Amino acid sequence: MKARVHISLKTGVLDPQGKAIGNALLSLGFAGIDEVRQGKLIELDLNDSDPVAAKARVEAMCKQLLANPVIENYAIEIT
Repeated sequence: MKARVHISLKTGVLDPQGKAIGNALLSLGFAGIDEVRQGKLIELDLNDSDPVAAKARVEAMCKQLLANPVIENYAIEIT
């Protein structure tokens, strides 16, 4: 079983890396971009056979290590 965790900064949290990417795109001639927000994707191979239990385990991983719930949102996808 595989899990994907998509992590992004919450609305209102400054994103200096996203700003730098946006500025770089603009300097390369890519116009019409209002805002860039940068995030991360974490992929996990799991030994679980129950998708509900797998999601609960990945949820615990996010709360304890993978994401900072104070400033980040995350979405879990189990396949």
